[in-house]
Amino acid sequence: MPSLGRLHLITDTRPGRDPLTVLRAALAVARAELVVQVRVEDDATDREAYDLTRRVVALCAPYDVTCLVNDRLHVALAAGAAGGHVGADDLPVGAARRVLGATAVLGATAREPGTAAGAVAAGASYLGVGPCHTTGTKAGLPAPIGPAGVRAVADAVDVPVVAIGGVTAARVPALLAAGAYGVAVVGALSGAADPGRATAELLGALGC
Repeated sequence: MPSLGRLHLITDTRPGRDPLTVLRAALAVARAELVVQVRVEDDATDREAYDLTRRVVALCAPYDVTCLVNDRLHVALAAGAAGGHVGADDLPVGAARRVLGATAVLGATAREPGTAAGAVAAGASYLGVGPCHTTGTKAGLPAPIGPAGVRAVADAVDVPVVAIGGVTAARVPALLAAGAYGVAVVGALSGAADPGRATAELLGALGC
């Protein structure tokens, strides 16, 4: 499995956002500490997802950065990504592992210890845990679990735990203290006036 960076950037493809510009700025600062997860809006076509993923893979390659695709595992395979990430309403982890193969990176979403342990047993390489804090990036999310929820999951598994949801540089130390290996962000970079500077601040908080 490719090495897993500690700062995960999830692409923001909402209207008015520029995910590739944000990615270029983050890559220049974070390099191999970055993992990029391509996530598109639900109404995006597979072709749109594929085209974006191919561009992201090409941008990541010179930095040896891992590129994953959220949900659309067939797009991950077709575009040459290193793996994918599945949420609670996507393919079950075991089925996703069969689709991607034994060596791919496979992330799974979890917010409580039992689900987390089951995902790892089914083949998850790492867990995305949250939302840790309130976030406006994605609608319909459950209540935040806070650092205490992250700790409960981290104590139950032996794979990297990546905290997500309302993550800012100021909140990173508490999440690390709770057992998080790294953090995943959307708005903290896509909404930043200077994504490169915001990346540096997050890396500093992570101790990278």
